[in-house]
Amino acid sequence: MLAPLPDWIIATPAETLEAATFKSGAALAHLTLASADDPVPQALWRDRQALAAAEVSARISGRREGAAVMRDALLLTKPGDDPGPAGSILRQWSRAVSRPISVTNLGRALEGIAPERIALSLDANGPTPVDRAAQVLEAVLTDNPRDETLALILADAVLSQALGRDHLLPLLGPVMTARDLRQRGDDLRLACHRSAAKGVGQALPLANTLARAAARLRGAVPKLRAKGAVRAVEMILSQDALTPVALARAMPEILSERAARRLCERLVNLGVLRELTGRDTFRLYGV
Repeated sequence: MLAPLPDWIIATPAETLEAATFKSGAALAHLTLASADDPVPQALWRDRQALAAAEVSARISGRREGAAVMRDALLLTKPGDDPGPAGSILRQWSRAVSRPISVTNLGRALEGIAPERIALSLDANGPTPVDRAAQVLEAVLTDNPRDETLALILADAVLSQALGRDHLLPLLGPVMTARDLRQRGDDLRLACHRSAAKGVGQALPLANTLARAAARLRGAVPKLRAKGAVRAVEMILSQDALTPVALARAMPEILSERAARRLCERLVNLGVLRELTGRDTFRLYGV
């Protein structure tokens, strides 16, 4: 179990910038120490946080699609096809968290942004990691007020990089509001510091839940007869959700689509995997 965030950090929002800066620093330090050496499936944690951030980004942009619709739009669309506005938002977040932070990788994830803008964002400086993220938010939104998703992804990338993380872990994206993003100057900094503490407060319980789920799933491997079960389980633990077809395509020399479906159903029957849609067809699976 990862130690939870102390109540005094998130019990009440900080009233002043100084207090908010202190609390966000304490929360981020706690996150770094708590998750430094733990059984959390990091890729899955990042991807599940990306889903939460995508839901928030969709709401900010005026869309009503929730997680289930966004998953369908992204995962049931053929490669190269347009997943629609909501699916595109989730695709950007998921791509951003899947590869190490760099100008090239963020350029592949974000649509229509110049590499120079990404490089300038990653070079942001400030007294704290959160201040750097706030600086990026303000710069991007001043130039393009409607690019909230892009701004939040870059801000979270800068925050994660400043914390010494190789990959983006969404912390601001899942909690910031449209009202927060309309702020500027010290008001925006205050909103970012408050959001950073709140984001850590939400991310740590999820990490604990995923760590327990990963332990149960890995513990079921000896009960599986399917070839490549270990590899399949690790793939399941690397992303928020997948289809049996995607699982089979990732290891065609080992699993057929039919065998992949049977494997997923077996894991559901063992109580270590969930079917996420409730449908009889076009099913999605995740922990």
